[in-house]
Amino acid sequence: MVYIRAKKVKSDQYLYLVKSVWDSKRSTSKQEIVKYLGKASEVVKDDIPVEYRDNPKVLSVLASYNPKDIKKREESTKKSKEHLYKKLTEGNIEECVKIYQDYTKIFNPADFFDKILKQVMTDIGEDWASNKISIATEHVASNIAQTLVKIIMDGVSVSANKKKILICVPVGEEHHLGCDVLETYLSIKGFKVYNMGTSIPSESIINFIENNKPDMVFISITLTDNILAGQRLVRKINDACKIPILIGGYAMQTEKIPKFDGKVISELNLEELAKIIRSV
Repeated sequence: MVYIRAKKVKSDQYLYLVKSVWDSKRSTSKQEIVKYLGKASEVVKDDIPVEYRDNPKVLSVLASYNPKDIKKREESTKKSKEHLYKKLTEGNIEECVKIYQDYTKIFNPADFFDKILKQVMTDIGEDWASNKISIATEHVASNIAQTLVKIIMDGVSVSANKKKILICVPVGEEHHLGCDVLETYLSIKGFKVYNMGTSIPSESIINFIENNKPDMVFISITLTDNILAGQRLVRKINDACKIPILIGGYAMQTEKIPKFDGKVISELNLEELAKIIRSV
């Protein structure tokens, strides 16, 4: 059984999707958090994992937290996704920037990255795989998306007063859009971010860690073919340095999550990731 649990912090309510699990040792049921959903007034249907999205009880609770606002947000998110898909595949960077600006007048940047850009790039990848769009169109969209993230990043005021985060990828991983999105969002939140983004030897990464002393390493893996290289990179960093390591990316969003000598981040939104970074 799944249901939504609310937790009040100061004057705001925060929602969690939880499920009841039977504890055979204690002969009782216990709660397990399926997903942190966020601030109650900002949670929409798309925040619920697909397998629970049409659960009547879950939808009923969501509707109780300002149903008019929830409907407005869902409609705005859907329209923004459709518009961004069209403009990315057309190669129209000016309109893509405008979509971001208009969306973040109402919602926060994390919502744009989590609910709009991430979902649209997934749709574009799937449409290319199923021959709905050409490889040329997919490349244009990916390049425009990277330019969009760079433009957003250029407008960020960076503070060096918080933790320093190194973002990198294992050898062989050439996808860096996720790294760029993470750099932009964490910079907005005030973290000092070192974004390597491109594939370089593990020894070079370790040398950078030793010379620049980041507080944490985040390894992004997009393709499952690069999981083994990611596991090797984590082991080498652990052998050379005592530093917390987080592992995330599209390759981690599977039912059977690979084992790493670090903390794996699978289905998690950017706001929750920032909280984890602060707590480590």
